[in-house]
Amino acid sequence: MSVRPYRDITRRPSRQIHVGKVAVGGDAPITVQSMTNTPTTDVAATVRQVRDLEAAGADIVRISCPDAESTAALARIVREVTVPIVADIHFHYKRAIEAAEAGAACLRINPGNIGSAERVRAVVQAAKDHGCSMRIGVNAGSLERDLLEKYGEPCPEAMVESALDHARILEDNDFRAFKISVKASDVFLAVGAYQGLAEACDYPLHIGITEAGGLTSGTVKSSVGLGMLLWSGIGDTVRVSLAADPVEEVKVGFELLKSLGLRHRGVNIIACPSCARQQFEVIKTVATLERRLAHIATPMTLSVIGCVVNGPGEARETDIGLTGGGKGTHLVYLSGVADHKIEDARLIDHIVELVEEKAAEIEAEMAAPKKARREASAA
Repeated sequence: MSVRPYRDITRRPSRQIHVGKVAVGGDAPITVQSMTNTPTTDVAATVRQVRDLEAAGADIVRISCPDAESTAALARIVREVTVPIVADIHFHYKRAIEAAEAGAACLRINPGNIGSAERVRAVVQAAKDHGCSMRIGVNAGSLERDLLEKYGEPCPEAMVESALDHARILEDNDFRAFKISVKASDVFLAVGAYQGLAEACDYPLHIGITEAGGLTSGTVKSSVGLGMLLWSGIGDTVRVSLAADPVEEVKVGFELLKSLGLRHRGVNIIACPSCARQQFEVIKTVATLERRLAHIATPMTLSVIGCVVNGPGEARETDIGLTGGGKGTHLVYLSGVADHKIEDARLIDHIVELVEEKAAEIEAEMAAPKKARREASAA
């Protein structure tokens, strides 16, 4: 019997587009994005939130533009941030044109909702003129009436047909710089739709389980659906939709990609759930370390295990390891080798220092080949 290698994830081949400076699809890394929830017309608040999202690692940020005041504000927002901005547009074609003129890197639209063929052509021309890509966003909750009548209810086949119909509209206008999403709040519906769409076209796919829920329930729901898709190679950019601080969406998105080995950013903490064998307060320690190490973007691994049962084994596989040793002192591993002991009182600060030193070391190692290439090129 042929068995698939347990860590083998082969991404679905897709064409590549750009959202501003960020490549999506093809061999580009799977990107993580989120959406602001501040009033777009409150420029200061929206800029703060975009910067918070970027600091958390967001590659792309979406901003809703429901009216002319919002697209006017968008022009000011774009000038004050560096992450590419997607303008979320519904129904009114003029908002799409205004957003393109304001500096949006991508327009999230449904061509079928824009109106006449002339209006679609006007939006496409604006996108071409200003270097915008687009996202065709199909949602199970807003499928076209004719498709609901044809299929009787939202189903994967209806969503795929809607997406391909919209794609054809853009293709007929000689525009192919777009990605597609087919979102639903039902995991089975969303996964089925994405699987069908992945087989039907080679456009990059923006994946997400829409309206997934609060922080805990939405994280679980999104991880189930998106995990199935990503493990099967489907997905070029990810948004985890949570009724929570948008920064949490970015954190969950990265943790999901990190767990599948698809993206590496920041410190991956391997920690035990703690039990009566623990020799220090594992849960409190991990929570504090997560907060203190949030600024580290360099990929690395840190194991925090409360006792010596599994601690040494985990520590041998991580860049830095901590195991409970008893009597107020604990063993620290560096690069898989037992190195020294640390007392309870200095545990947190010491681990933070070690991680920061390791991050600097890794960054220096990564920079050396780049510097050598630049010097060789200059010579």
